[in-house]
Amino acid sequence: MQKKAVILANGAFPTHEIPLKELKESKHIICCDGAINKLEKAGLEPFAIIGDLDSLDSELKWKYRDIIHHFSNQDTNDLTKAVEWCIANKYNEIAIVGATGKRDDHMIGNVFLLPQYAKKVRVKMLTSYGVFTPIVRSKNFDSFTRQQVSIFSPNRETLITTANLRYALTNQQLEWMWQGTLNESMGDSFRIEFEGGPLIVFQEYNSL
Repeated sequence: MQKKAVILANGAFPTHEIPLKELKESKHIICCDGAINKLEKAGLEPFAIIGDLDSLDSELKWKYRDIIHHFSNQDTNDLTKAVEWCIANKYNEIAIVGATGKRDDHMIGNVFLLPQYAKKVRVKMLTSYGVFTPIVRSKNFDSFTRQQVSIFSPNRETLITTANLRYALTNQQLEWMWQGTLNESMGDSFRIEFEGGPLIVFQEYNSL
């Protein structure tokens, strides 16, 4: 049975219609504690609030007292706490929004946490410009002609082969993070095959 959650992190609130649609249509918005003000401003209700509560004032703590889940562990950030809570509560698909757009260092950290989550649950991160998808095995991607695509390989030993991307890779290692960026889809799909891994794939939204 499919059980999906949308996690709202405490970055910039999304502006693109695709992540906004995820939020508006979800009955299971899991809110990192610092993001609750933005969610309220958007007129949306949280299903659960997760975090160390250091960003939640007393009024909100009282208002949402029945759905607050307090985790004081400082070894992980609130986004990871929210993902782990979802996994513990049997969600098998997670869309993360609001995880980029404020502090660049937080954004980079959040993006490169995705493979850790992908080992346990199907997950993607939607920004106001596109979507990051972590993969732990070879995969076909739906696409569109001229879609901008970037591939990030945290493990430089990973051998990567692509099909239907403009700049093809054939059993190639990406020794530096920039080397797999600024590629382009040649049609309505492309494929990435690899040994090792994991990988993180970014696809821009269709502006049409």
